[in-house]
Amino acid sequence: MSNVEEFRREVRGWLRAHLTGEFASLRGRGGPGREHEAHTERLAWERHMAVHGWTCVGWPKEYGGRGATLEEQVAFHEEYALADAPARVGHIGEQLLGPTLIAFGTPAQRARFLPRIVAVDELWSQGYSEPDAGSDLANVRTRAERDGDAWVVTGQKVWTSGAHEADWCFVVARTEPGSARHHGLSYLLVPLDAPGVEIRPIVQLTGTSEFNEVFFDGARTDAGHIVGAPGEGWKVAMATLGFERGVSTLGQQVGFRRELEAVIELARRNGAAADPLVRDRIARAWTGLETIRFNALRMLGGVAAGAPGPEASINKIFWATWHRELGELAMDVCGADGMLAAGEPYDLTDWQRLYLFSRADTLYAGSNEIQRNIIAERVLGLPKEARP
Repeated sequence: MSNVEEFRREVRGWLRAHLTGEFASLRGRGGPGREHEAHTERLAWERHMAVHGWTCVGWPKEYGGRGATLEEQVAFHEEYALADAPARVGHIGEQLLGPTLIAFGTPAQRARFLPRIVAVDELWSQGYSEPDAGSDLANVRTRAERDGDAWVVTGQKVWTSGAHEADWCFVVARTEPGSARHHGLSYLLVPLDAPGVEIRPIVQLTGTSEFNEVFFDGARTDAGHIVGAPGEGWKVAMATLGFERGVSTLGQQVGFRRELEAVIELARRNGAAADPLVRDRIARAWTGLETIRFNALRMLGGVAAGAPGPEASINKIFWATWHRELGELAMDVCGADGMLAAGEPYDLTDWQRLYLFSRADTLYAGSNEIQRNIIAERVLGLPKEARP
């Protein structure tokens, strides 16, 4: 038996033994459009995982991880999804900020922040997008000025996932007056309980508030809480986005397959499968899911080589579009019943939640249009889009 298979069996056995008792009811809880579910209980579960060494498994052992290989990390995320374990609450710290600090942080920053991410003692959010800097991220206007032993941050971030439950936010801010576009930006670590920080949850189509507006009105953070040199924030921020397209994508495929199988079962049960057009869409959905998996594996080949290549943008477009179309298929399979809420005042079925939340898949983490521009301009070498 290979080391990867032994590792997979260890993960599977631990999950089977520990997703019991007080944690048994957490199976399937949380996830896109359902982040509000059992947050306190899922946080307790994740801290239980930390005690047993199952957080940050891909990090080097010197930083509190298991030093798992890429193949072992894939196995972990697949087994976690197969066990229908609850959605993670510390994933932004574990999968985005942690690897960024390991790559670009100072020894003091690693010593301060990494152990608390491993232990799930501090939760993180990502302060990138702004009202005029969403898809055009380089148009950042939030600014930060050095004032003695602190950075003073002023501006607004939006679509900040989990900020209302996070302790910290890594913020891209303009620190060089008069700079433009990708230049003059810095990557700052800002405590969200600091004076001058206001968080306003945004109500989504699902009726929940997974993301937020965050306002910084002279909020202060320690001068040492800058990752990389001042003005190098764009490079650090892009590296963080690269880590985002990581090994957890294979676990995501497991969740997608479970959703598709449930749609198929619903179609059989309510007779929608008798419609040849529905059967054709189901067949295309199954084929698309296989394509997503192979795209993800190809992308991980780039990760193993050092950094994800254009496959990351290709994969993002494909899975986001596929998942949005799955939500549309689910509603069509539901038929007229899909128009009725499950209860008052706005209690949604799983299918309605899937349909509504998946509309965002082609927008967040880089919209489809932006991903196509990246592929066209940076991979295919086509003329750049005209910009003002």
